[in-house]
Amino acid sequence: MAARRRIFSGVQPTGVPHLGNYLGAISLWVAMQAEYEAVFCIADLHALTTPDTVNPAHLRTAVRDTAAILLASGVDPAHAILFVQSRVPAHAELAWLLGTVTPVGWLERMIQFKTRSAEGDSVGAGLLAYPVLQAADILLYRTDVVPVGEDQRQHIELTRDIARRFHGLFGEVFTLPEALYRSGGARIMGLDDPGTKMSKSAGRHRARHAIGLVDSPDSIRDVIMHAVTDGGREVRADDLSPGVANLVTIYQLLTSRSRGEVLAEFEGKGYAMLKASVAEAVISTLDPIQQRYRELSAEPEALDAILDSGAERARPLAGATLERVKRAMGLDAPPPPPGARLSAIA
Repeated sequence: MAARRRIFSGVQPTGVPHLGNYLGAISLWVAMQAEYEAVFCIADLHALTTPDTVNPAHLRTAVRDTAAILLASGVDPAHAILFVQSRVPAHAELAWLLGTVTPVGWLERMIQFKTRSAEGDSVGAGLLAYPVLQAADILLYRTDVVPVGEDQRQHIELTRDIARRFHGLFGEVFTLPEALYRSGGARIMGLDDPGTKMSKSAGRHRARHAIGLVDSPDSIRDVIMHAVTDGGREVRADDLSPGVANLVTIYQLLTSRSRGEVLAEFEGKGYAMLKASVAEAVISTLDPIQQRYRELSAEPEALDAILDSGAERARPLAGATLERVKRAMGLDAPPPPPGARLSAIA
């Protein structure tokens, strides 16, 4: 029997994931975990690139909260390895090794670094090296497929470039990963501004931007009913503004219907009807997730046990790749010459 292909993905513990995270990535993880050998991590090392918004107590709580929401969303430890990134030291070690062969110019072209630099922020070296750590995350597990949002395309391409550069210098070690994007819904846009992607950071500063996965039904209805559309009043399938198209996409993904079916249902109907239907679809989808989230959050020891078990399962996989990398780079200890005696260290 052929071995199953492996998927890897991760999420930062920088707040409870929002609807865009769920539709663009988490729901894909859940759908794929039985078909693939699945490895998922809570990327706490990545979270440290924004030290002004992260403190130790908050980070520890956020890791558990993120684990609870992933498990409540359907990530199953019986089918997938779920662990905390920092508890598998090979991630940081491989990031350093890959950093020695990654041109700085490649990193300076990354959108996240360019955006923060253009804003005049004093960015840390960690933000510049962030994509190298992300590449290490993926390459450690000889990943075949990475289910991600459309905005991560540049990172996957860089990961492949870094792997190819390493192979040119030291020989083949890694599997070149392929990105998998959800068709028609890889990018869920902000409900207050359909021109920008829904994000955690914007949601912390802008009211009615995003829908958190643990938001109350009243809050969800409020955000969606105030979602930005356009100056029209009725849905026209041949003339969808970005705001209306975003609502249609959310409804389509949550109801597992085709875009044509959704447009036929709402053609000529008022925006208020579309928004009300989207709100109810979101609420009904999130209700069982929220119930399970509350149950899991009440048992922190059980959450810790799942994450500890995941790290134990991840370490041998990561360690095997790291050892191959170190041998390729000449970092393994040479064998003693024939007849040599090993002396004890006092």
